[in-house]
Amino acid sequence: MNTKNLLVRYDKDLRLRIMYPEARKEITRDVVRIIRQAPGMNVVAFTFANEGRLHDVIHREVEYFTPLNQPFTWKVYDHDLLPNLKDELASHGFERNEDPADVMVLNVKRAPSALLQPGTTDIRRVTDVDGLKDVTYVLDNVWGGHNTWVNDRLGAHLQVPGYLSVYIAYIENHPAAVAWTYFPHGQFATLYAGSTIAEYRKQGLYTSLLARRIQEIRERGYHYAVVETGSMSKPIVAKHGFQHLTTVHDYEWKGN
Repeated sequence: MNTKNLLVRYDKDLRLRIMYPEARKEITRDVVRIIRQAPGMNVVAFTFANEGRLHDVIHREVEYFTPLNQPFTWKVYDHDLLPNLKDELASHGFERNEDPADVMVLNVKRAPSALLQPGTTDIRRVTDVDGLKDVTYVLDNVWGGHNTWVNDRLGAHLQVPGYLSVYIAYIENHPAAVAWTYFPHGQFATLYAGSTIAEYRKQGLYTSLLARRIQEIRERGYHYAVVETGSMSKPIVAKHGFQHLTTVHDYEWKGN
């Protein structure tokens, strides 16, 4: 894996050219902004400004976002050539997420053979909003709370042809695990979730869902599968052939 070239492609596809159906993108000479309707999270996805201008640029972005009355996150990647950006954000009152995400990538043409075999697990693809009720059921049991955002966010994205694939694994007709994949323009398909209810773990459901998604990514002509992982999940995807590409740190402004 040529990391340098892959990082250039990653930045182009998933930070500069990325489009979200529910958001508008604004590109200024200093940053790339992703703006959502309230209460959605707004994002500074990329920083063009050089080191000498960071203080003023961050001040202007805070002034821009504050009237929107929404939190916003400034994304900082380890490969960004801005060593002072983290300190500048902290000095402006941004709060750093204490669990940065490792960006893990797999060249799907070189995926392990175990991920390319026909599966025997009962995996069903969700095709409409009604099917999302089992996704919510699994997430509620895994993470707690009431994940009602699923119907709004995933439901809307399912209406965009070819943009989102949602899968549910069942054990004896009971929803047991869920995962989904986004297919933005470019070479990278992005993986999310992979959540399994505790009583159904250690039955290969995570691997089965991953295999189904990797096979679809290959079939659709994408080159890479990419996923952001925390410290707990990084070893899990690494054993399936994913390699570390970079690390992303979220700095969130909460109106302090």
